Amino acid sequence: MDNRFFSVFLAASTLMIPMSVKANVSPQTITQPSAKAEPSEVDPVVDPNIARRDVDESLINVDDFEIGVFGGVMSIEDFGSNALVGASLSYHITENFFGKASYGQSKAGQTSFEQLSGGSQLLTPSQRELSYYDVSIGYNLNGETFLTRNTVFNSSTYLMLGVGSTKFGGDNRFTLNIGAGYRMILSDNVIVHIDMTDHIFDNDILGTEKSTHNLSFTTGISLFF
Repeated sequence: MDNRFFSVFLAASTLMIPMSVKANVSPQTITQPSAKAEPSEVDPVVDPNIARRDVDESLINVDDFEIGVFGGVMSIEDFGSNALVGASLSYHITENFFGKASYGQSKAGQTSFEQLSGGSQLLTPSQRELSYYDVSIGYNLNGETFLTRNTVFNSSTYLMLGVGSTKFGGDNRFTLNIGAGYRMILSDNVIVHIDMTDHIFDNDILGTEKSTHNLSFTTGISLFF
């Protein structure tokens, strides 16, 4: 009898446990799965929408001609060093190559023989006048010149080779000229130059014909147009 009563009690207790647990669960304790967070929008590292600039081609300096004046010293072989003045016209074929035409005037001094002879003159005053013209081809080595940390100018060194004619001693003499120079561009149109040129021509004024080297050292200013 006792065993039967104990079995019935266990069975009743087993049925009551799930109901008790279910009753103690509050609706507020049931958590709903959280919604997946929407990814935040991130600005792209590179903006593909690039604003285009309108370029006014008329503002680009396309001047190829250059006209200038120069002055300096010319050392005429056997006749001393004297003042030299002249003018030039250049055409820039490309960024590196250019053509140049020059004209210059100087005046020869006395030779050592004239100075020692006590008045003997080899040339008349008009024959002492020297003038030349030449046409050269040049090559630029472009670069920059820094005057200070914040002041910089475009510049170039260049080499020149050309031919021309020199009037001296009453004759016109075929002339080969070899030169080098340096220029600095101060603005869109203004350029300063330093040049050294050897004017090579035959000279027979002293009695024996020989090839003479006549060096000129000049500085000048020129304009693009």
